[in-house]
Amino acid sequence: MRTFGRLLGFLRPYLPRVGLAVLLGVATVASNVGLLAVAAYVISAAAIVPLLGYLVLPSYFVRLLGISRAGARYAERMVSHDLTFRLLSNVRTRFYERLEPLAPARLLRHRSGDLLSRVIKDVEELENLYLRISSPIAVAALVTLFTSLIFYAFDPTLALVALAFLVATGVGVPLLVARLARGLGRRQLEIRAELNAKIVDGVRGVQDLLAFGREGDERREVAELDRRLGRVQKKMAFITGLQDSLSDLMMNLAVISVLALAVPLVSAGEIRGVYLAFLALVMLGSFEAVQPLGRAFQFLGRSVNAGERLFEIVDARPEVTDSANPAPLPTNHALRFDDVTFRYEPGGSPVLKDVSLALEPGRRVAVVGPSGAGKSTLADLALRFWDPTSGRVTLGGRDLRDLAQQDLRALVGVVSQDTHVFTDTLRGNLLVAKPQATDKDLHGALARARLSDLVEHLPNGLDTPLGEQGLRLSGGERQRLSIARALLKDAPILVLDEPTANLDPETEVGVLDATYDLMRERATLVITHRLVRMEEMDEILVLDGGRIVERGTHEELLNCHGLYQEMFDVQRGVLLGP
Repeated sequence: MRTFGRLLGFLRPYLPRVGLAVLLGVATVASNVGLLAVAAYVISAAAIVPLLGYLVLPSYFVRLLGISRAGARYAERMVSHDLTFRLLSNVRTRFYERLEPLAPARLLRHRSGDLLSRVIKDVEELENLYLRISSPIAVAALVTLFTSLIFYAFDPTLALVALAFLVATGVGVPLLVARLARGLGRRQLEIRAELNAKIVDGVRGVQDLLAFGREGDERREVAELDRRLGRVQKKMAFITGLQDSLSDLMMNLAVISVLALAVPLVSAGEIRGVYLAFLALVMLGSFEAVQPLGRAFQFLGRSVNAGERLFEIVDARPEVTDSANPAPLPTNHALRFDDVTFRYEPGGSPVLKDVSLALEPGRRVAVVGPSGAGKSTLADLALRFWDPTSGRVTLGGRDLRDLAQQDLRALVGVVSQDTHVFTDTLRGNLLVAKPQATDKDLHGALARARLSDLVEHLPNGLDTPLGEQGLRLSGGERQRLSIARALLKDAPILVLDEPTANLDPETEVGVLDATYDLMRERATLVITHRLVRMEEMDEILVLDGGRIVERGTHEELLNCHGLYQEMFDVQRGVLLGP
């Protein structure tokens, strides 16, 4: 129930709307009960005393209650759905706000399809929190109270019987159903999330599946998950049908019981005969309020399960956090690593060990080494996606942990090997780096990144959609788009993480020309395993097993006859051929 209580907390800002919606819901049910009751009275009165004068006023009440029922229902739906949409918007925004600080460190353990399922399906599941849980329970409680008071005015025994049947239908049946459906809601959400993740993976990797002839296996796996989901949904549908049948049974038994008790009272003269049908239809109409509670208990389980999955993300502690009082940014933008050791997991093997380097403005430092040596981890530490296990990273002498993450990252431009292209236009992808950039700024950055030809050939220029993940762009164009973003950002510190990975030699030359133009007057950290144009670096660090095993200029390292020379000779042999 703690999770349910936390979910109800989202309603706190909307309490006036909640109260109004509940009142409108009560008015709707009360109008329906009144309509049935007055109609029964009119019919009974007409049969017993067929005088028109006795029927005029009740007839007006029938019309009034019919109109008020429709009006109250319409107003209740308007208010409750507006409330629900506001609630979902609030929850989704808060969830995403909590999700962003977890990237990338805490999100590595989650599949993208599972996160998508949480932010879409699980949040949508919470629409039941008010529409089918909170409001129906409040309405049912008030209607049950009013119905019991009406019956009490005629006979206390009738009130007890009516109360017993309403409570049994509104509480007993739902508890039985909830017991039968225990665990099904969470299983449905988990299977749906797994199915969603599998479909997302399949869509993203469809070319590889087709190339290796594995599309049939993928279809079978998706079909099996779909069958599992179908089995759970069938069980839930059966339980829902059982709940509806039991509710209808209780309603009919309640009407029969009221009639069985009221008929002797009428015969004894304790109740006027004109009220017999009145009591029966009051009992019948009041079930409109309690019958939805069976579904409410089912939705309660599903909403709580969805809330638990959302709170797993909301309650997760980010890997790095800002200090309570972040220090102002220093005017000196020198970036230093001082005896930095880093482990991804406590007690795990160090990815970096005792690494020190200095990155002064206008200085170019390259970090090279075999794959898995820990090179890209340096970029993550420079951007403070993680904090060092020991040692420290400083900017202008200040520990990065003392600075606000947003302020720090505003000073760092990144060109990575995995440039993400958003499903947007070329303009939209460039404005990620500088939202206030003018068309002149955009064209200037594209020209310096050697992308002017691309813009000329796009049908709508800057406003041409690039497709999902930039499918309209080649590998070289994607890299140069990343360079154009860095040029627009114009940050004093530049991190190049494998900027020419997976490019052919001709494209690599163009990307390198644009990259080295970007380096001018910036503190630049180049992370690469391709030893191309290393002679233009001020210093080269050779990483192996997380340690710096060599450092110096290109010429100095070649003369050391160590790992750097081995890598250089191997790459030159590959390029030159036998």
